Order: sequence, then structure tokens, then C-alpha cells
Amino acid sequence: MTHPHEEYSHVKELKKYNNMLGCIADTHYGIPTRCPCGGRIVDEVSPGKKFPGNFDTLPGRKYFTCDNFEDEVKGLLTRVDEMAAEIAELKDQLKRV
Repeated sequence: MTHPHEEYSHVKELKKYNNMLGCIADTHYGIPTRCPCGGRIVDEVSPGKKFPGNFDTLPGRKYFTCDNFEDEVKGLLTRVDEMAAEIAELKDQLKRV
């Protein structure tokens, strides 16, 4: 039987290795052409530098968003508001009991 610390270190190394394999698979696959919601992917570059000491030719880091990004955020915010109202109602019910 191995020591728990050794086993934990081994599992941690395996997780790091699996994460690396996932990153490699993502780089081979590239940026997706469609978002899971069905919207178009938009490639963008941030206006600011990634780090203050960066002297690269590019102004910032590259990232991609979905065309429907604002719509998705609005939908999530409405869901959060609904949940907050439900939680407040449950708290009131608990206070009454």
C-alpha cells in the first residue's frame, strides 16, 4: 500500500497530464466555427496588453466570443433574478414556520 501523499502526488500528475492532452487536442482542433448555441464565433483581440511588461507587436491577447453573447448574458441574468426571487420566497416561508 502506498502512502496517501504519494498517491495524491501521482493523481495530481495524472490530472496535469490529462489537462495537457486536452490543451493539445484543442490546439489541433482550432477555434470552433459555431458556438454550441448555434451562433457565429467572433475572433477578437483585447485592446490592452496581457501583462504590463509585454513588448509584443500585438496589443493584447486573442479570444473569441459568440454572436449571441449579449443575449446569453441577459438570459442568465433573468434566470439569476428568478432564482433570487424564489430564494427570498423560501426564506419567507421558513420564517413563517
